[in-house]
Amino acid sequence: MKVLGVIPARYASSRFPGKPLIDLKGKSMIQRVYEGAKKCILFEEVVVATDDHRIFEAVLSFGGKVVMTSDSHPSGTDRCAEVARSFPQMDVIVNIQGDEPLVDFRQLEQLIEAFKDNETQIATLGIKSLSMEDLINPNRVKIVLNKSAEAIYFSRSPIPNFQHSNREPLSSYPYTRHIGLYAYRNSILKEITLLEPTELEKTESLEQLRWLYYGYSIKVVQTNIETPNIDVPEDLEKVINLL
Repeated sequence: MKVLGVIPARYASSRFPGKPLIDLKGKSMIQRVYEGAKKCILFEEVVVATDDHRIFEAVLSFGGKVVMTSDSHPSGTDRCAEVARSFPQMDVIVNIQGDEPLVDFRQLEQLIEAFKDNETQIATLGIKSLSMEDLINPNRVKIVLNKSAEAIYFSRSPIPNFQHSNREPLSSYPYTRHIGLYAYRNSILKEITLLEPTELEKTESLEQLRWLYYGYSIKVVQTNIETPNIDVPEDLEKVINLL
């Protein structure tokens, strides 16, 4: 099985413009993500996918591999799909978040291992570690699973809804929080980027609901590893302290 790691990296972030190039103790964020991903020995190759010449040049400067992509992609998934077309020999494509400078290679290996099952179309990660604050936080996406550890639904709301029950929510149901790393079979990635957006996806602002709506399965691999991402400038201090 040949696996390609793709790191989508945009310069024009609405909440933190230019964040792939911010300095994190002597290295840019995109360099730290790239070097972290390269520690995963299951990758045949790792590339950065960007639409900005500044990021392109920065990756070349530290010896990384980078591909220039269209600036019209609505999501990282679409950017990965453009890159995947140049790598038809790859069986699995892993979408590595470009704002996680502490990405852990063990998470990537867990995700890739799911594709030893020939039935796996798409895989992502979930973690059982969930506080009440996470449960009600709309930025912490929750997942409901079936008996085969496949996603039934993703939501920003606490699902299932515990407010109609007298039971303690965190002790009575095994809530799973989503960790936004994805991997796709190459053929499936091509298909899902051709799908029309759905009302469910728009309502929750979660593109994976589009895939579920059209009948694709998403395997959820349980992990106990979590690394912080940098979404807004306020997230910097925590990551720098961990570095």
